Amino acid sequence: MIKILIIDDHPLVCDGIKTMLKDESSVEVVNASKTATEALSYLSNHDPDIILLDISLPDMSGLELCDRIRSMNKKVKIIGLTSTNEASIITGLLQRGGNGYLLKNMERDELIEAIHTVQKDKVFLSRAANDKILEQFQSRVAAEENFLLTRREKEILQLLADGLTGPQIAEKLFLSPLTIETHRKNLFKKFKVHSVQLLLKVARDSSLI
Repeated sequence: MIKILIIDDHPLVCDGIKTMLKDESSVEVVNASKTATEALSYLSNHDPDIILLDISLPDMSGLELCDRIRSMNKKVKIIGLTSTNEASIITGLLQRGGNGYLLKNMERDELIEAIHTVQKDKVFLSRAANDKILEQFQSRVAAEENFLLTRREKEILQLLADGLTGPQIAEKLFLSPLTIETHRKNLFKKFKVHSVQLLLKVARDSSLI
């Protein structure tokens, strides 16, 4: 029996999922938590097999909660639930150890397929999410070709997006601060900007970060 924990603050969503799964003999919804706090309390004493996690919770970001859950339990499978099909959220969830991604307007067959897929240690993306990731990848490749970024520039750009300063990047990459500053100036020139804030904005708009 696959034990399911639902984390979602919308009763209609929880009830809808329970209805979809009620005739599935291999699956049991063991709990439905409305907040991250409730979910963490439940998880401190229980070990579900799969978590259906709403990305937008009232007391904590679903992505942050995914981090918290993964630090507590390395084995539980986490499937993100959202009404927003955004590539950054999809990749953010997967980077934090998520195992799948579903839109809330999913059909019953897709939900069941997702459950059984992640239970087999495979990643499941809804068809819409998969298309979005492909779209982002294609946009990123086109942008990289347009800006002609080197491997090191891509690396530094991502670290700037992660909030690191020049000296921190230098330490992390075992380079001198002067070298990092040179790369930063080259990025400014290629993106035609004069500040890190504008650099990151253009990079995000171009799906580079």
